[in-house]
Amino acid sequence: MTSEQALEALRAAGDPGKATEMAAYHKVDRPYLGIANPVLDEMARDWRRGMDLDARVALADALWQSNIHEARVAAAKLLTQARIRPDDTVWRLICSWVPTFDAWAIADHACLAGQRRVMADLTRLDEIEGWTISEHMWTRRAALVITLPLTKLNFPKPEEATARARVLDWAAGYVQDRDWFIQKAVAWWIRDLSKHDAEAAQTFLDAHGKEMKAFARKDAGKYLR
Repeated sequence: MTSEQALEALRAAGDPGKATEMAAYHKVDRPYLGIANPVLDEMARDWRRGMDLDARVALADALWQSNIHEARVAAAKLLTQARIRPDDTVWRLICSWVPTFDAWAIADHACLAGQRRVMADLTRLDEIEGWTISEHMWTRRAALVITLPLTKLNFPKPEEATARARVLDWAAGYVQDRDWFIQKAVAWWIRDLSKHDAEAAQTFLDAHGKEMKAFARKDAGKYLR
């Protein structure tokens, strides 16, 4: 599957009416084809079956560079897999995308691919920590979204517990950031954490909740009594 063939397949699956709706919804100036997410799932799965890792990375890179909404989502889906060994080329490509994030949907799909790579190698938090002080809001937000699996561990191993505490420190540093997307990301992290470690989530809110925007504080404590 070449990038030209993949883009041709995406365009053939598009719906102009839906594309117009998506452009209005996402509010970012880029081409939209109007393809539903389940269709992109199926297309990415089909492409992945017949490709080795190097070919997948090359296709994902080309699709991302097209700047088409659905192509960027498909690029992320091509790399969303728990077991990839070795995975450094995948991680490097995902990291190269982060500074170009400009919309939540594309960023979240890319971070979903990145989450697998973070959990496969927690030393990657050293690199992610640098994102927390970026001037680019979407990069700062990505530091929390890409580490969300750490919130979902009921019985974290020592290194996972250390990683979780580390990201909680990052979140604490974000609470004074007034950007809606940053506040939402902090709330998302704490809300998900509350389902698996209510005590840690409550401790965070007791310490930092007053500094959060009201909507974020409410969302973060949604599952806490």
